[in-house]
Amino acid sequence: MSTNATTPIRTKQWTLRLDLFEEGDTTKVHAVLDTGDNALESRTAARRNPHDPLVPEIGDEYAAARALIDLGHQLLRAGIADAAANDRSEAG
Repeated sequence: MSTNATTPIRTKQWTLRLDLFEEGDTTKVHAVLDTGDNALESRTAARRNPHDPLVPEIGDEYAAARALIDLGHQLLRAGIADAAANDRSEAG
């Protein structure tokens, strides 16, 4: 059976905040992903090899990338847990 009804578009806005801190040869990042329903948090760091040139932007990139990767892993684990919980609630 076919209908002309359309499904309303669902939109959401997620907010990502990255705070970067430099302490000597170490760049630290505190990242927070706010989904509106939950907030995921990550703290990561990158250290400059003493033999490498002093280019703070590189440390920023490494530390931020590590935080984003960690948040991605957290999102995947949350999705897996939510899907499993949804399957259990439909089965019971």
